[in-house]
Amino acid sequence: VGKKVQAIYLWWHKPVIDKELLQSLPNLKVIANSGVGMDHLDLKLVASFGVKMANAPRAVSSTTADNGMALLLASARRLVEVHNISVSPSLEYCEADILGVKVAGATLGIIGMGSIGYKIALRAKAFEMNILYHNRTQRKAQEEQAVGATYCKKIDSLLQQADFVMVVVSLTPQTHKLIGKRELELMKPTATLINISRGAVVDQEALVAALQTGVIRAAALDVTSPEPLPRDHPLLKVKNIIITPHLGIKTDKAAYMITEEAVENILAALNGLPLPSEVLPS
Repeated sequence: VGKKVQAIYLWWHKPVIDKELLQSLPNLKVIANSGVGMDHLDLKLVASFGVKMANAPRAVSSTTADNGMALLLASARRLVEVHNISVSPSLEYCEADILGVKVAGATLGIIGMGSIGYKIALRAKAFEMNILYHNRTQRKAQEEQAVGATYCKKIDSLLQQADFVMVVVSLTPQTHKLIGKRELELMKPTATLINISRGAVVDQEALVAALQTGVIRAAALDVTSPEPLPRDHPLLKVKNIIITPHLGIKTDKAAYMITEEAVENILAALNGLPLPSEVLPS
């Protein structure tokens, strides 16, 4: 049926798009992805076959931003830890010194102020947080004013000031291990790292060491490399961390909207129209 296939809808990176598959589909016109990140695709390879590509940014930005704030709040108030204490069969009373971190008035540093990062800023403003952001390009003044965000041209300045650092960048060769030993040591010892982008954006070995030695207070990760982590991975043994299994887009409404957006892009490609969410190789 290879000659009949004109479109592929990727769900959770499946099927794997390689040269062999592309060669077997001579009439393929478009690949639509169920999410924003395209790091699982060789964009130049796909483009060399004359195939267009699209992602689903509109569908996922709000639900991913919700997830980022959920991780921030859960880490700040140690919700996983206190839940486990609360349901423990041996619990007689709760220790009075299980103290969390106040979110209101704290400084949030957002690394990557695209559509998701900006919606995180909107939510953080409602929590009365001070907002810093680092991005390849500075947002318009009115956009900054709307969320009360301050631009940090250099990532170092953001890392040194933030109480919570939220990573929301795409995985590229430039962002691979963007947060490593040096960057973690620039953060406050009371700071929390939250990663909702891709696992490989953070040097996980450096993060383990930073959490074990008190370089930073805590971490909350919705993404790891690989996913899931091997069951003997040291990150799974660290106490001051929350790990969730890439839940960013996993809500009922988001899944429906992603499919709608993918279909919209596929139909546009098949009818020779501009793709609403086309992704071009860089």
